[in-house]
Amino acid sequence: MEAATLSDANLTNSYFSSSFIGVNGFGSPAETKYSMMQRMTTSSSSPSLLNDGAKNFSHSTHDPVNSPTSSLFSDFGALSISQRRKAPNPAASEFIPKGAPRMATMAQSTVQAFPSPIFPHPALSSSTAAALAPGMSLSAGSSPLHSPKITPHTSPAPRRRSHTPNPANYMVPTTTPDPGAHIIQKETVGGTTYFYTDNTPAPMAGMVFPTYHIYPPTAPHVAYMQPKANAPSFFMADELRQELINRHLITMAQIDHSENPDVPSEVDSYHSLFPLEPLPPPNRMQKTSNFSYITSCYKAVNSKDDLPYCLRRIHGFRLVNTKCMMLVDMWKKIQHSNSVTLREVFTTKAFGDHSLVFSYDFHAGAETMFSRHFNDPAADSYFTKRKWGQHEPPPPRQHAGLLPESLIWAYIVQLSSALRTIHTAGLACRVLDPSKILITCKTRLRVNCVGVFDVLTFDNSQTNHLALMPQYQQADLVSLGKVVLALACNSLAGIQRENLQKAMELVSINYSSDLKNLILYLLTDQSRLRSVNDIMPMIGARFYTQLDASQMRNDVIEEDLAKEVQNGRLFRLLAKLGTINERPEFQKDPTWSETGDRYLLKLFRDHLFHQVTEAGTPWIDLSHIVSCLNKLDAGVPEKISLVSRDEKSVLVVTYSDLKRCFDSTFQELQAAASGSL
Repeated sequence: MEAATLSDANLTNSYFSSSFIGVNGFGSPAETKYSMMQRMTTSSSSPSLLNDGAKNFSHSTHDPVNSPTSSLFSDFGALSISQRRKAPNPAASEFIPKGAPRMATMAQSTVQAFPSPIFPHPALSSSTAAALAPGMSLSAGSSPLHSPKITPHTSPAPRRRSHTPNPANYMVPTTTPDPGAHIIQKETVGGTTYFYTDNTPAPMAGMVFPTYHIYPPTAPHVAYMQPKANAPSFFMADELRQELINRHLITMAQIDHSENPDVPSEVDSYHSLFPLEPLPPPNRMQKTSNFSYITSCYKAVNSKDDLPYCLRRIHGFRLVNTKCMMLVDMWKKIQHSNSVTLREVFTTKAFGDHSLVFSYDFHAGAETMFSRHFNDPAADSYFTKRKWGQHEPPPPRQHAGLLPESLIWAYIVQLSSALRTIHTAGLACRVLDPSKILITCKTRLRVNCVGVFDVLTFDNSQTNHLALMPQYQQADLVSLGKVVLALACNSLAGIQRENLQKAMELVSINYSSDLKNLILYLLTDQSRLRSVNDIMPMIGARFYTQLDASQMRNDVIEEDLAKEVQNGRLFRLLAKLGTINERPEFQKDPTWSETGDRYLLKLFRDHLFHQVTEAGTPWIDLSHIVSCLNKLDAGVPEKISLVSRDEKSVLVVTYSDLKRCFDSTFQELQAAASGSL
């Protein structure tokens, strides 16, 4: 690739770009030799390892480019390296270099083309570089304007293979560029010269990025949410971590078939059944109050996609007509954040009888609303034994053990949202009961067991099977009112007919009039057909409150995710480093791990984990380990001192040298593992 001239800043930028090709990708150009290595023999005590270097080094003391004897500029005076992806000439036929993957579809799309470096530095002219303020440097490490110069990697193949976006290309320039100021590029491949126009917008000048991954501080909008004190800085919050671990444990739980012989090993295409509800003895099984059939619930894995599902079994039910599958197909199409999706319905004899099985999405760690809020017998006794009257009003809800009104409105918004979607699809929920409403996390609701009644009560004699849906939808609104009233009373006894008057008095005293009016509207018979949309004005601006709470929760989770986003990359680095260090034998050479590049990596391992203080005690600092691994991954030109275990030798190397050793050594191991050596 040839063009005009190569300035000092362009050389620097080319080096800056090449230093960001990660260790995991094996994409960095290998240097032919160490840029700086000093071996010093000493009989005194070991220098302090608390700092990265044994002494301060100045980049100006060894600058092969700016030195008077350097011929680097003259040798490459006719070269120009562009860091941006080259767009093909529309008038010319497409050319794909040999060995490079086809990127025609990406190059011709409207999406911004991706350049090679992970965090590429925009092209800075000499005048621009000179005009930078002293404070405009990298947040850590040496500025790319002062990093050692190396020969840039001119092959276009690595840049075309990389898809990492350039953050500088997303910046909108303040001035309109000249449409005629396009750069004519010339590239010679295999003896053939190609000319094309580079239409990629130039990035804004003056942008400087870190030379390696650095953890930013917590976002201000999350920091001011008053997070818990002593929260981990490199990992997610302990509460979220424990919740995720519990979900994983429940998902991977299995049953001991020797102690549970009644549970089959396979049911249709599902295996690894695990009961989610206690299985009563066969002689004590009773019909549920909801479905009028004996039911049981299992977690199972589908052998078709290896995903966990929740199986709801209806005992002793023989499906005589398959026309009801029309309604099942309608339920399969409903995807809503507050409803458990129905996946399939099938019959089986695996349990020893004719059973009907409903397969739903499995939400690990979910509990029913009944077990969360209505599993305390003391609440019912308190409600039923309390003497109500105008002269003896009940105490405030914080003393009576009642739920906060904000929590009740959060439930109302979610349940009404699920009903709105179901009713719009022409269906009815028919299972809006505290025992069939699942709660995950703290306030997330999902309506479970949808579609069960449509199959169990299917009437084959009717010609229009959707004729009764409006009536069932009205019943859904009444059920919603009962659930809200039970939540307001914090007791299922409040929805009994003989306690309705007392329950409404409790609501009017402890809650707002909007909540009282909503309950009255849902429980009172109306002369016209009601709709779930009718309660929207009663909810009012509380929709915005729930939306704000949801988005703030999303911000907190994203911040926790940002803490963990680099941990997988660092783990892969440590895993590769562990396969190299202390390897007993390789290619019949027992000293392989103690010689050459492997010896440097061994000393670097000691530099990471075996630091000691001046008093000789272990020095353990996680930030030191993370910072050094990030510098190794980027291959920054920063120098460090590696001390041998006998404290007689000190090797001064750069992270780019260690990166080269790391890449070549691991590639050697990979080649031996694949049998190419």
